[in-house]
Amino acid sequence: MDIKSSALHENEGVSPPETTSKSSAEKIKLNRAKQNSVDEFVAKILEGNITFLSRAITLVESTNAKHQQKANEILERCLPYANNSVRIGITGVPGVGKSTFIETFGKHLTAQGKKVAVLAVDPSSSVNKGSILGDKTRMEELVTDKNAFIRPSPSGTSLGGVAQKTRESIILCEAAGFDTIIIETVGVGQSETVVHSMVDFFLLLKLSGAGDELQGIKRGIIEMADAIVINKADGENKQNAKIAKVEFNRALHLYPLKESKWQPKVLTASALHNSGIEKIDTMISNYITLTKENKYFDKKRNDQNKFWLLSTIEQQLKANFYQNIKIKSALENEIINLESGKTTPFNAAKRLLDL
Repeated sequence: MDIKSSALHENEGVSPPETTSKSSAEKIKLNRAKQNSVDEFVAKILEGNITFLSRAITLVESTNAKHQQKANEILERCLPYANNSVRIGITGVPGVGKSTFIETFGKHLTAQGKKVAVLAVDPSSSVNKGSILGDKTRMEELVTDKNAFIRPSPSGTSLGGVAQKTRESIILCEAAGFDTIIIETVGVGQSETVVHSMVDFFLLLKLSGAGDELQGIKRGIIEMADAIVINKADGENKQNAKIAKVEFNRALHLYPLKESKWQPKVLTASALHNSGIEKIDTMISNYITLTKENKYFDKKRNDQNKFWLLSTIEQQLKANFYQNIKIKSALENEIINLESGKTTPFNAAKRLLDL
C-alpha cells in the first residue's frame, strides 16, 4: 500500500479503496460500532476521536432498527455540544472545480487552526453519477490534514434520506469540535434546495465563458445564493471572469434585499493558484457577523429545525404507508383496477389512504 492510500485508510470518513467492497467495509464498521456503548461513543466523540466519529456516522446511516436506536441515543447525548459551527453549503455544476476549491478553502481554514469537516449530499452516488466518490481521492492534501474530516454521502437514491443522514452527521461533527462544516452537493437540481435548508451560508461556484452566465442558471438557485464565486479565474480566463462578475452583480441587484439584510456578493477566485480564497473567507465572516447581530442567524436555524421536523414526519409517514402489509396487497389490486379502467388514480388513492 502506498503512502497516499495508507493516508486515505487512516481517515475512516473516507471511502475504502475499490479492492474492498463498500458493503464489506460498512459491515466491519458496524460490527465494531456494536461493541461500543453509547457512553463510550459520546465520550470519544467529545474528545474529537475521528474513528468513533466515523463509526457513529456509520450507525446513523444504517437502516437497521437497533443501529438507528443507538444512533439516536448518541445524537441526543451529543446535541448539547452541537450548534457551535459555521455551516457552509457549496454547489456548482460538475467540472466547476468544487473538489479543488473545497480543498484549497479547507487548507486555508485549517492553517488558521480551524477544524473542518466536509460532508456530501449525493443521492446518485450508488450508481457513481456525479463526482462525490472521486472527490475523496482528489483532495489528497486535505484528507491527510489532522484538522480535517471528509465523509462521502451514503449510497442511495432517496435525496430526503441522504440529506437527513447528512444533517444528523453535522451534529456529530460539531460535537467532535469541528467549527466549520462544509456541505457539498453534486450537480444542480433539488439537492441545492436541500443543502440550503441545512447551512448558514450558501455558495454557488460558476465558470466564466461557459455560455451560461445568466440564462443557464435557475432563478431559484440565484435567489438562494449568498455569494457567487467565479472559479478558475486564472490565465486566459481572468478577463472573462471579470466580465462574468459584472453580469452576475447586475443580476443579483435586480432581486429584493434578503431577509438577512445581506446583499449577495460576486467574487472571482482560482482555487488551483490559491487566489481570492482569503477574500471569500472574509466575506463569509462578514455575513456571519451581520446575521448574528441582527438575529437572523438564529432565526434561520430555528426555521431549518422546523423544516426538518415536518420533513422527517412526512418521510416516516410515507415509509410506514408503503411498508404496511395491507397496503402492499391493496396497492397491487388498485393498480390492476387502474390499468383495466375500473377506477381512477384519485379514488384508488383515497381507498388506500382510508386503510
